[in-house]
Amino acid sequence: MGIIRHPEQRVAILIDTQNLYHSAKNLYKSKVNFAAVVKAALGDRKLIRALSYVVNTESGEEAPFFEALEKVGIEIKTKDLQIFYGGAKKADWDVGLAIDAIKLANKVDAIILATGDGDFIPLVEYVKNQGCQVEVITFGRSASGRLREVVDDFIDMDENPSEFLIGYKTSKKKSGLRKQIKKMTNNGNRERGN
Repeated sequence: MGIIRHPEQRVAILIDTQNLYHSAKNLYKSKVNFAAVVKAALGDRKLIRALSYVVNTESGEEAPFFEALEKVGIEIKTKDLQIFYGGAKKADWDVGLAIDAIKLANKVDAIILATGDGDFIPLVEYVKNQGCQVEVITFGRSASGRLREVVDDFIDMDENPSEFLIGYKTSKKKSGLRKQIKKMTNNGNRERGN
């Protein structure tokens, strides 16, 4: 059964910013192009809200990043970094994101979560039971397999990382291999008279 998307669908996109940031950094040593994430997730549907959940650091160095998100129409929800006795740090938006998804579920037709975090599986199941379509867009290699199974649709950004990453280029090794395969395929087609 395929997912239904049509231009009249009202959509909310909730971005687990830290999850995407760390996935891009660890998998590709790159930064996420959040405007491209929203564009791909939305398609030709109506965007009602796009929310990014972010953490204020001690230095405040993230201000230009926050401005860039706002320029592309993404609302920012901030939380201060918590520093505990002994130096441990915590910055977690999971509960806040989940509450917003529950509040939005009866106001939109689809909620798109930009995360691969399996902690959201109970949220997905709850929101789907409310009659709302739930989709995920993330890097598949760092996503929970179970999360992928329970959502209505899964967009794997690993399938085309250059679309979702800033300044990412496919490696020369991969590019050379692709050229080699293409050349072999073309030679094989010529030999068969295709």
